[in-house]
Amino acid sequence: MRKPETIEPDPWHFPRPELAEGYLRAFELKLSSARGLFARRRMGKTEFLRRDLLPAAAADGYLIAYTNLWDNRSAPDVALVAALTDALEPQGVKAVLTKLGQPLKKVRASAKLPGGAEGALEAELAQQAVDKSEALREVLKQLDRQKKPLLLVIDEAQVLARAEHGDFSHALRAALDIRKGSIKVIFAGSSETTLREMFARASEPFYNWAPLEAFPLLGDEFVAFTIKLMNSMARQVLTLKQGKRAFDELHRTPEFFKRFVERYMLYQPQGEEAALAHTKASVFSDEHFLKQWTEMNPADQAVITMLARGESDLHAKEGMAKLSVMLGKPATRNTAGHALRRLQSENAVTRLALGDYRIEDEAFAEWIRRRTAPKH
Repeated sequence: MRKPETIEPDPWHFPRPELAEGYLRAFELKLSSARGLFARRRMGKTEFLRRDLLPAAAADGYLIAYTNLWDNRSAPDVALVAALTDALEPQGVKAVLTKLGQPLKKVRASAKLPGGAEGALEAELAQQAVDKSEALREVLKQLDRQKKPLLLVIDEAQVLARAEHGDFSHALRAALDIRKGSIKVIFAGSSETTLREMFARASEPFYNWAPLEAFPLLGDEFVAFTIKLMNSMARQVLTLKQGKRAFDELHRTPEFFKRFVERYMLYQPQGEEAALAHTKASVFSDEHFLKQWTEMNPADQAVITMLARGESDLHAKEGMAKLSVMLGKPATRNTAGHALRRLQSENAVTRLALGDYRIEDEAFAEWIRRRTAPKH
């Protein structure tokens, strides 16, 4: 049997074995075969899935398949089928290729050879003439013969909600529906709004198919772990209080906190404040967000600026007045409503409740606050 993808050890990874075990035990209860998890980008979700959940599932006897659809937004069907083949031994992949019409003599069957059977399948799938839904069904038929349950993790799963991927999403839903006993699925994503629509809107392929919940975010235990490890290598140690302050200043974003730690380790004589200032300037810089900002029209810019400042009641009289001042012309409820719909469709903003909105990327929100702050 082919071994799962090997990930290089990372001493800075904060392990969460209890959380991984909890998700797997929930599947064992057989009350559901899928669940949806959402968290903003850079919050440690993907790292947990790849370094904690998948290895724990493999140790429990699962076959495992992982794909991040953000890496292949234009062809999630190819990415998904290719990921599923990773759980197959070469003979199973060759059977899929045969079904698709790929001559066996062209397939290097050894899984030890780079670009072997799995590479041949992915290349075949990239051809426009290949029926991706048929390829999916054939791969799943081969997985049915493996006599082990499969854990399929679909990261950035909101990509499947795009209209152009509707036919494949319906085929995926149908194929998974009849395999709830043998295939467990984690739908993870960074767009809470789109994921909620995927599972709550009757017209969507995955309507009512998985409960959706917030992914538990990293907190003070993660900070303590990281600071302790850093102090074991540093000449000038930091206190846990200093670490927590930096974490808070960086909006409790694990990826940014690790950048702060790296900067501090490389330039310890400059001190904690200098490392934190450099990190803020780096992660909240124009380089990352200026293009996104300039592609917005003035109404979208005004609305997202108000959200960044914590002014989410856009349809009230006071909100309309502020929006009018920012636009330099009278604004109506339609002005705000249309802007919010556009921002949600672009995954820039998520709707938490009626009249309550939040910017998806807190780093972008901080960049907007800095850019639009009054100059003194």
